[in-house]
Amino acid sequence: MLRVGLLTSGGDCQALNATMRGIVKTLTNCSPKPVEFYGFEDGYQGLIYSRFRVMTSADFSGILTRGGTILGTSRTPFKQLDTPEADGVEKVPAMVHTYHKLKLDCLFMLGGNGSTKTANRLRQEGLNVIALPKTIDNDTWGTDMTFGFTSAVEVATKCIDDIHTTASSHGRVFVIEIMGHKVGWIPLYAGVAGGADIILIPEIPYDLKAVERSIEQRIENGGRFAIVVVAEGAISKEDAALSKKEYKKKLAARTSPSIAYDLAADIERVTGRETRVAIPGHTQRGGEPDAQDRVFATQCGVEAARGCLEGEFGFMVAQRNGKMCRTPLEEVAGKLKCVNPSSDLVREAKMLGIGFGDE
Repeated sequence: MLRVGLLTSGGDCQALNATMRGIVKTLTNCSPKPVEFYGFEDGYQGLIYSRFRVMTSADFSGILTRGGTILGTSRTPFKQLDTPEADGVEKVPAMVHTYHKLKLDCLFMLGGNGSTKTANRLRQEGLNVIALPKTIDNDTWGTDMTFGFTSAVEVATKCIDDIHTTASSHGRVFVIEIMGHKVGWIPLYAGVAGGADIILIPEIPYDLKAVERSIEQRIENGGRFAIVVVAEGAISKEDAALSKKEYKKKLAARTSPSIAYDLAADIERVTGRETRVAIPGHTQRGGEPDAQDRVFATQCGVEAARGCLEGEFGFMVAQRNGKMCRTPLEEVAGKLKCVNPSSDLVREAKMLGIGFGDE
């Protein structure tokens, strides 16, 4: 008997179910031994408190197109991993205990950067762990792609598309806030796909005067409106010069809901143009996975299952240069994949006339 556990950790995304389906179908079709599946509820919390369901391949049928996760998810911050739960339970020993109690041969973990660090910690504790790169932010080190990313870009792009008509009708500037706290992959791709005039991302600190110049140039060239796409973690050059402590203090003192409102107020003040805010928010995590995500999620599931059948563990499934591969967890954990300000896409966007607030 082959016994495997599955859990989904951190923020949800559109292709989690498609990935689990890929794992389960591959193991069911290819394992020389019968397979028993244990689905842990609500991420690492299910592993800590031994909350699980014994599942069959039928439980994973018909979920290729279903968003979210049938197992539920939650956040268990890596920084608090050695801090006992509120009831005194020690997290890591409890997870190790559950794994051995169920006599698991492998644990499949679908999660982003923080979740992958925890997976690596469990590897260090001697557990057979395989991680799969889940995050809409596409910021996981060691892979060109994460599942959830292209679906989130699709949602964000649709929002930008829809704002164009109302912005044009009223001749307004619209500031559209797109998810991206530490990295700007979604706003960059959605901004280019949606025809934004300005894209502001964390990796390229902006100057308000440069943003103003881009808007005025747009109007001077005959544009009736302007679309500014801003990542939720975008930062001005002035704030980027602050120490981390000073910047955190400034953020704590913010009275507006988010950067989009601050930026909209600044734009209206310096340009005199009517400015509005649009925030698609968690819709970027929701809905069905797009076709590309379904394909990539399935590939991830198959490659992870192959690794388990071959007796290889302690890696994260990845895609590099279009090829599926396996990256050791210790090389991935704790690293962030940021947008390169000198990348081809940024350069090409600038050649189109898209402003990034840096020049």
